Amino acid sequence: MGKRRLGRGLDALISTEAQPYPELEPTGGAGVMEIELARIELNPDQPRERMDPEALRGLADSIRSAGVLQPVVVRERGDGMYELVVGERRLRAAQTVGLEAIPALVRDVADEEMLELALIENIQREDLNPMEKARAIRRMIEKLSLTQEQAGQKLGLERPTIANFLRLLDLPGEVQEMVSRGTVSGGHARAILALEDNDERVELARAVADRGLSVRETERLAAGGTLSAGKKRIRPEPAPQIKRLEGLLREALGTKVELRQRGRRGKIIVHFESPDDFDRLFEIMTGFETSPGGSAAEQ
Repeated sequence: MGKRRLGRGLDALISTEAQPYPELEPTGGAGVMEIELARIELNPDQPRERMDPEALRGLADSIRSAGVLQPVVVRERGDGMYELVVGERRLRAAQTVGLEAIPALVRDVADEEMLELALIENIQREDLNPMEKARAIRRMIEKLSLTQEQAGQKLGLERPTIANFLRLLDLPGEVQEMVSRGTVSGGHARAILALEDNDERVELARAVADRGLSVRETERLAAGGTLSAGKKRIRPEPAPQIKRLEGLLREALGTKVELRQRGRRGKIIVHFESPDDFDRLFEIMTGFETSPGGSAAEQ
């Protein structure tokens, strides 16, 4: 049996007309049929991890008004039950409306193709967020023993695009969650990946979410640049206790002081405006006078 190229689209799977792939002909020659929702189990390889409640309500309203316009695709399980191949949003919306049955096409789909088909459907219809796509692509590569090039061919994506999705999995968990929620976009996430330190990645992601930085601004910050002339690198607003300690140190030293904390470790940054100002701070912090030959900052 020749290898199917499902990456060309879902039409071959869903269309009730003549199939270009004989392996995907309806089981037993059946076309669209009504199947009770109680007899359909969800696809265990469904790549979508969360559904937008508002979008699901909108689909439910549409089904309530006009019915299910496109059948879901299922496969027989052999015990009078069916397993969903594609169409989980339609199935869930039909359940929300209270339908007892849903139009369905029964197809002969092998185990190894379940994830592939669900992933193709969602990527082609842009239903998945970037992290869901990244995790699903990784599962697809691992389950089907594919190279990135082969995965790209099946999904209709270039290999660099596949690689960029997979790189998102290197982000720390907090940043991945921001990408999943949409508070940090995939473009922002790729810019953040330019930083090697995970604490700095989290710091920059928080700045993106809190301050609405553009992707270009995020790229500049990740590269250690500035947003514009005279603007210093943005960092998230310090916690109240950190701000209070900075204020106490500022009053004691008479200059700007910054506290940077990462877990149990951190650093204190003391600013000085001139060599003389450095000498003043040096004497306050050490109790020693600078040498008469000149400022310590100039030596």
